[in-house]
Amino acid sequence: MQLINFISNIAMPMFILLIVMYGFKNKNKVFDSFLEGAKEGIKTTINIFPTLVGLFVAIGALRSSGIIDMIVNLISPILAIVHFPSELMPLACLRPISGSGSIAVATDIMKNYGVDSMIGKIASTIMGSTETTLYTIAVYTSCVKIKKTRYIILAALLADFVGIITSVIVCQ
Repeated sequence: MQLINFISNIAMPMFILLIVMYGFKNKNKVFDSFLEGAKEGIKTTINIFPTLVGLFVAIGALRSSGIIDMIVNLISPILAIVHFPSELMPLACLRPISGSGSIAVATDIMKNYGVDSMIGKIASTIMGSTETTLYTIAVYTSCVKIKKTRYIILAALLADFVGIITSVIVCQ
């Protein structure tokens, strides 16, 4: 166990040392390369910032408006027929939109039902098997200036749907 602990403690410093040694071996200016990469990272951040602000405002409006609760109440009878726990519906609705929002909902589920409950296990599996799809697509397509996403959103949301349904089936 101490060996694993030792390896995990030195893994990142060794990786950085290997990169620096490789740069010196190839006669690259390592620090200058690092600074160029940092500059590109800042440019990317500036390019995607308006998209992030728009998404955060939209997510805040969605959560505070009560639309998610209304959707859950409307489809609860259908969920009962297919044995989908209605307690998970806010997480299922919010997960493709917001990572932080879905973490807040998942944390609330854990507090109310417990981490070892069936609902808690399904919520954890949903969090691990789905992605913040709309956020990810918005950030990456705006970063590389893709205007027409065609079927990307539909395919990604379908993958999230499959991940959510599979999480319920596997955990039950």
